[in-house]
Amino acid sequence: MNIDIFLRKIIKILGIESLYEKMLNEEVKEGPLPKHIAVIMDGNRRWANERNLPAWEGYRYGADIAEKFVLWCLDYNIKIITFYALSKDNLLKRSPEELHAIVENIYEKLKKLEESGLIENRKIRIKTLGNKELLPDALKRKLEELESSTKNNDGMIINVAVAYSGRYEILNAVKEIAVEVKNGKISPEDINEEFFMSKLYTGDLPYPEPDLIIRTSGEMRLSDFLLYQSSYSEMIFIDIYWPDVRKIDFLRMIRTYEKRNRRFGK
Repeated sequence: MNIDIFLRKIIKILGIESLYEKMLNEEVKEGPLPKHIAVIMDGNRRWANERNLPAWEGYRYGADIAEKFVLWCLDYNIKIITFYALSKDNLLKRSPEELHAIVENIYEKLKKLEESGLIENRKIRIKTLGNKELLPDALKRKLEELESSTKNNDGMIINVAVAYSGRYEILNAVKEIAVEVKNGKISPEDINEEFFMSKLYTGDLPYPEPDLIIRTSGEMRLSDFLLYQSSYSEMIFIDIYWPDVRKIDFLRMIRTYEKRNRRFGK
């Protein structure tokens, strides 16, 4: 049994979850808190399989956790969340039934977030990372509507990475810069790290590089996620499936981040 699941079982058996959460909360408040958290929400299918449920149930529960994760981050004034919701490879390799479940859950959660008044009340900005042209029309329209209606909001930014590929993002930026050089708009000497970053999907964000990348389910890889932006990100991999994540897990990960010594190559 892995340590994350073992600790959760002990806390449950002892009946001290609320006490443990309170203790973690006091520790975490001392900071420094990450400004930008990116999340690879992994393990939805395996969670469903272990409970003899259809895969779509895993994605439905996972979408509920994403909603809670937003609220937790709002409580701690996290400025930016990036959810890896659907990769470009997923669109090519997952079954039509599974893709339908994933897309439907993204659409429904965005709609619920909008109708709840949370976006308006907390001035949340929604931004899409990825190639929206590959998405079904309904989801594409909903994302575009939210991007347009929230573009001037100055609260939390929620990035939804859909039809996303880190390699494609870098390749697309290179092509865009090559065209500008060819057309005489810039010279090769103008190209530096700051300029290149501005051509990426996250280029207009106040904190384009995530301080912390979280991946659930025990897998330890980035899976084509924010490849350029993650050079100095702290990474935390936990063995718990995404639908099983609770606030104490969130707080433990933040506490782990806060204890890291971020040297940035120094």
